[in-house]
Amino acid sequence: MSRRSAGFVSTWAEMQRQYQRQVEAEERRRREEARQARNHQRRAAQEYREYRQAEARQRTAELDEQVATLQALLAAGCRAPAFRASSLRRVEEIPAFDPGPLAWPVRMPDPNQYQAQGGWTANRRAQAQAEARSRFEHDWHAAQAAEAQRLQQLAAAQRDYEQRSAAQRAEVRHHNAGIDEATAGVRRGDPEAVVEYFSAALYSSASWPEGFPRQVAAAFDSAARQLVLDWELPGYDVVPEAKSVRYVPAQDQDKESARPVTQRRALYREALAQSMLLVLHQLFAADEYGVLDSVALNGFVDAPDPATGRQAHIFLATLMAQRAVFRDLHLEQVDPTSCLTGALRGQLSTRPDQLTSVRPARQPQDVGNQVVTHGGGNDEPDLYEMDPIVFESLVADLFRAMGMQAVTTQRSNDGGVDVDALDPTPIRGGKIVVQVKRYRNTVPPTAVRDLYGTVQDAGANKGVLVTTSGFGPGAHTFARGKPLELIAGGELVDLLHRHGLRGRLGEGGRTAPSQPVTPEPAAPNGDYNVLGMTWSGNVALDVCALVCRGSRVLSEDHFVFFNNPQTPDGSVRAMPASAPDKAAVRVAFDALPEDADRFVLVAAVDPEANPNADLSGFTDACIRLLDPSMTELGRLEVSDGRAGETALVLGSFRHRASGDWDFVLGGKGYAGGLEQLVQDYGIEVE
Repeated sequence: MSRRSAGFVSTWAEMQRQYQRQVEAEERRRREEARQARNHQRRAAQEYREYRQAEARQRTAELDEQVATLQALLAAGCRAPAFRASSLRRVEEIPAFDPGPLAWPVRMPDPNQYQAQGGWTANRRAQAQAEARSRFEHDWHAAQAAEAQRLQQLAAAQRDYEQRSAAQRAEVRHHNAGIDEATAGVRRGDPEAVVEYFSAALYSSASWPEGFPRQVAAAFDSAARQLVLDWELPGYDVVPEAKSVRYVPAQDQDKESARPVTQRRALYREALAQSMLLVLHQLFAADEYGVLDSVALNGFVDAPDPATGRQAHIFLATLMAQRAVFRDLHLEQVDPTSCLTGALRGQLSTRPDQLTSVRPARQPQDVGNQVVTHGGGNDEPDLYEMDPIVFESLVADLFRAMGMQAVTTQRSNDGGVDVDALDPTPIRGGKIVVQVKRYRNTVPPTAVRDLYGTVQDAGANKGVLVTTSGFGPGAHTFARGKPLELIAGGELVDLLHRHGLRGRLGEGGRTAPSQPVTPEPAAPNGDYNVLGMTWSGNVALDVCALVCRGSRVLSEDHFVFFNNPQTPDGSVRAMPASAPDKAAVRVAFDALPEDADRFVLVAAVDPEANPNADLSGFTDACIRLLDPSMTELGRLEVSDGRAGETALVLGSFRHRASGDWDFVLGGKGYAGGLEQLVQDYGIEVE
C-alpha cells in the first residue's frame, strides 16, 4: 500500500515539476521578448537621435559656411575675372545641317533577287516569271515613291534649317551690332552708354552671394570723368542670428545658440565695407577704355526710416575713390573697414544694424544729366505682364548669357518647344528643348509629363521647363531621375539678374504676385494632389493631416481627421480611398494658407476597431502621389511602425523659399496615441 502510494505521489510531483518548468519557460520567453522589444525601441530611439543630431550639425555647418562666405566676399571677388564688353558678344556658331536618316537614299530593289520560282511546264514557268516580274515592279514603284518622299522631306528640312540659321545669324549680328554701338558710346564718354556699361559690369558679376540685392542708380559726369552711383547693400539679416544648432533629446527639438550681438554687428559692418570695396574693384577693373578717373559711391539699404517709419533709402556708407589711389591698394590683404575709412577717407555707419545713416558727398541726381536706374521694383519689366513672344525671347537671351546657343522657335508647328538650345560643353552638353509657361498658379504635373514626351520625341539630351510661378510635389516627383530641369519664378528672376538681364514678378519684385489668387474651396482648376496611403498588415488606422507653421498647427480647424473632414478653406480634405490605398487625403498645395510652411501626415491606431493593437504590424507603407485623374506620379516611402507605439508621424511636406513643397520623412512614434501626438503640435486635448 505504501509503495503504491509513493508511486502516485512521485507521479504527481513529476507532473507538477513539468508544469513548473513550462511556466518558467513561458516566463523566460516573455522576458526575452520584452528585452528584445526594449532593445528595438532603444535602437530606434538612438537612430532617431543620431538623425536629428546630424541634421543639427548640418544646419550649424550651413551657418558657418554663410559667415565664411561673408568674410571672404572681397577676396573671392578680386580673384574673379574682370568684366569685358566682349563677353557680351555672341558667336555665329551654327551647327551643320544634320538630315539624320533622310541622308540615306532608299535602296532600290535588285532584279536578280526576283527570279522565277518553280515551273516544270512552259506555262508554269511563264506564270512564275510573270509573278516575279510583277513583284519586282511593285517593289520598285514603292521604292521610287519612298525615295521621292525622302527627297521632298529632305528639301523641306533643308529649307527649315536655312531659315532658322538665317534668323539666328541675323539675331546674333543685331545683338553684336548693339554691343558695338554701346562700346563706341563708352569710348566717346556718352553718359548713358557709360552708365549702362558699368551697370552691366556689376550685374554680370557672379561674386555676389545669393540673396544680395542688386539695385543701382547712376549718372556719369563726363567733365570730371566721374561715375556717381547709389548701390543697395544687404540688410542686417545677411548675418545669421544663430551661431549653432544642437538637438535636445529631452525636448525632442532643435535649440539654436544665438550669435553674440557684438560679433554679429562686427560681421555686418565688415560685410558692408567689403561690399563697397568690391563695387569699386569691379568698376575700375571693367574700365578697359579708361573713361573713369574717379567713382563716387554711396551704399544704402531699402528699409523703414527709424524717424518716420516710411520706406526709404538709408545710406550706411559713402566714399569717393580716385583711380590712381585705388590702383595702389592690395585689396586681398587689407582690413576692409580700415581701408574704407582710412586709405579712401570714406564714411561707414558706426551702427549700421540700427540704421544710423551717413551723409553722401555726391549723389547721381547732383550730376545734372539723366539718372539711370536698374534693379528697383518699378523699372524692371513685369514678367507677368510681358508679351508671350517677348518673354520667350528673354528666356532665349538668358540661355545665351549662360554660354549656350539658343533661338526661339516659330509659333506654329513648334512641337511643344518654345526655345531650342545647344549646350556646347563636352560630355554633359547637347541639345536642350525649353518650354516657357507664363503662369500665376502652380504648373500642373501634366505639363512636366508633356515636356518629357517632347524630349523623347526630339531626341534631346535635356528638357527645361521655365515658369513665372512654381511647381508642386507631383511635378518634382515625376521629374526626379529624368533628364528634366524645373526653373520656378524666383529662381528665374535670380538667374536673369545674375546674367545682367532684367525682370520682376509683379509689384513685389522677385517673389510671388503682390495679390495672390484666393483659392476656391473645391479647387475647380484641378490644381491639387491626392495622397493615397497603403500599408501591409490588418491593423485599422486613422490617417490625419495637420496644416502647420513650424511645429505648431495653425488652428484646431486645420487638423483634418475623422471629426473634421476638411480645413475651413477646403485646401485639405479627407476623401474615400480607392484600391490599393487604405486611406486618402486631398491637398491643394498652392491654396494652403500663406503662413503655412508644413503639411504633416500622421497615422494612428483606431482604438475602437483595434483597442489592443499597436503599430508593430504597420509595414511596407508608402504614400502614393496622385494627380486629379488618379494617375500615380510617384511613391514616397515612410517608416515602419514599432511595437508599443499607437501613433506615428509619416512625414511632412515643407514649403521652401523657392515656393516648392518637398517631402521630409518622419518616423517619430507615440505610445499615447493620437492625443499625445497632436498635443506636440499645440492642440489641447480635454
